[in-house]
Amino acid sequence: MIAAWLADVPVVIDADDARRAARAELSDPVYAQAQPNWFDRAMGWLVQRIADLFGALGSVPGGGFGVLVLLAVVVLVVVVVRLRVGPLARPARRPGAVFAESPRTAQDYRDAAERAFAAGELGAAVRDRFRAVVRVLEERGVLDERAGRTADEAARAAGDRMPSARDALRQGAELFDAVHYGGRQATPGEYRDLADLDDQVRRARPEVPA
Repeated sequence: MIAAWLADVPVVIDADDARRAARAELSDPVYAQAQPNWFDRAMGWLVQRIADLFGALGSVPGGGFGVLVLLAVVVLVVVVVRLRVGPLARPARRPGAVFAESPRTAQDYRDAAERAFAAGELGAAVRDRFRAVVRVLEERGVLDERAGRTADEAARAAGDRMPSARDALRQGAELFDAVHYGGRQATPGEYRDLADLDDQVRRARPEVPA
């Protein structure tokens, strides 16, 4: 891309030609998005500073060759920054559904959580233990079986039927989202709290909706 652009730059170049070339290259659609963002604003600022520089100096040491070298360096920096920013600028993950795959039984999730905990994989242990909690609530009829339910939705709905476990369910849902979707490190104590919640919802008698 840089080679093709340099081919369009005049052999003899003055300050006006350099300014136009810089603006043309840096305004290429490959560097812009449909909506203005910080990168677009930064590029606009850079173009203006280059224009101010050429306007103030009138010439660059080394003549036309010096201008070409300067512009090539600027474009190279822009391309490198863009390549670095593109794959790294990912949106933050948001809480999603509890079950990302076809649900298994509560005991299946419970066994998987225990294996993960024994292996020191606390994130996986927390994920599967909370899924065991939600799944056993479905198996007991406290929650209806519904695909796409989030942890918060499950905790609120189950808390209405099991007031004694409402706070623990809310905390468990927050932990699940923070660990599974937010990437936070879990602790052994947090996993044990989830295991206690699992035991509690298996024993608690749900209230009949009014």
